[in-house]
Formats: sequence, C-alpha cells, structure tokens
Amino acid sequence: MQDAASPAPIESALLNEAAGEAIRHGYFTRAGGVSDGLYRGLNVGIGSNDDRTKVMENRRRVAAWFGQPLERLATVHQVHSPDAVTVDGSYDGTRPEADALVTATPGIVLGVLAADCGPILFVDPENRVIGAAHAGWKGTLTGVLENTIAAMERLGAKRQAIVACLGPSISQASYEVGPEFIERFVTQDSSYKRYFIPSRKPAHAMFDLPALTVDRLRKAGVRAESLGICTYPDNERFFSYRRTTHNKEPDYGRQISAISIREI
Repeated sequence: MQDAASPAPIESALLNEAAGEAIRHGYFTRAGGVSDGLYRGLNVGIGSNDDRTKVMENRRRVAAWFGQPLERLATVHQVHSPDAVTVDGSYDGTRPEADALVTATPGIVLGVLAADCGPILFVDPENRVIGAAHAGWKGTLTGVLENTIAAMERLGAKRQAIVACLGPSISQASYEVGPEFIERFVTQDSSYKRYFIPSRKPAHAMFDLPALTVDRLRKAGVRAESLGICTYPDNERFFSYRRTTHNKEPDYGRQISAISIREI
C-alpha cells in the first residue's frame, strides 16, 4: 500500500504573500496517494466506496505534509449547508454536519473536500485566525462564505485583514445548467444573470460558479482570488463528480484543500 510519490499540493501565491511563515496551506491533487482504480491517488473521501484503510492512509499523508498526526486533521460531514463550525485544541475527530471550519489554534489542520465544488481557504495573518469552506452552488447561494468570515471574526479576526483563495473547482466552460437552476439564482438577485451564458442546449446555460464565489467574497469585504483551475477536464490531477456522472462511473474520489497555523 505504498506509493513512491508524495502529496504535491498547489499553493496560492496570494495566501503565501499575505501570511508568510504564519500558515501552511495546500490544495491537494490526486498525487501521492495509495488508492487505485476509480479512486487512484490521494482520495480522502470517507463517503466514497474506496477501501477505508487506503482513505485513512491518504488522510494521514495529508496531515503529515503539515507535520501533524492524523488526529490533528479536522474535517466535517459536508452537506451543502451554509454552516461553519469552530475547532480548537479539544478536537476529537468528530465530523459535525457543516461545510466550513475555523480555528485560532496552531497545529490544527482544517480540511475541506471537493470534486468540482469550490474549496476556499481563508487567513487573517495579523490575528492568526484561519478558515476553510466547501462551497458548491447551494452553499455559495445560502451564505457559507459569509458565515465563515463571521465565524473567523468571533475568534478575533478582522474582516479587512482576511485573505481568501478559491482552489480547483469546476469552471463555466464545464458547468451546464437547466432553466430551473437559472431561475433559482435570478429570483434571488437579478444581477446574477451575469454569471450565465447561453449553452448549445436550448434553454440551458453555462454557469460561472468561480466568478460568483470570488465576487461574494469581495463583496463581504475580504481580499480574494481564484487559482483558475478547472477540475472537470483534468482527470490526471483531480476528481470530478460531473465527469464521473457523464462517464457513467459508479463512484468518485474527493481531493482535499487544507490550511494550518504554524506552531511557534
């Protein structure tokens, strides 16, 4: 069950520039894991049908990249909600139903899983508070980004000091949606029409979830950017729920994006 490769996450220049040595973070790809078949590589999805022993070894490797044991990797049972939870030194491995985590405790690794949805990592380097959010269309629309920021503020973060980056997620070019989906967004805010362009299929459109995500982050008062990487076409590096569905495959893996405050 050994893989010669090591996890090789992508890093955000913006987060590194803002936080320097205060944090460590990574948007992990499929590289460096022990799973095989449909789950080849670094599948960390406990909810997948992958061999649990391999999933836990993959998670252990993620934690080890941060110099931490597996028990310090905190994740949640993601349910496409707007909910954010606070994690501290008493973390016991419980995965509450939520879609974001925040902490001010050094050494805790906050992780969110994705397979097309948006993984967003947050840091306030001045006040040493971090966050991680899983934002698909539903979480973005119902406020998971804003709730993550508010939860960070309750730990002492200052909104104007927070920096956030959206990691690999599905792009507009790969995200076709139907008329009911479009109506849901435009009914909430007519200006959201700008995130849709016509697709080849009548009454359908291509949806720009990354642009909506970054715009909502900036509107909330934080500095934000996107890595601009699409998960759908890149089978070598990323799992993709939509690609799996189109290929009529029975299941799919999940990659993780994670962040931790360095221990002094």
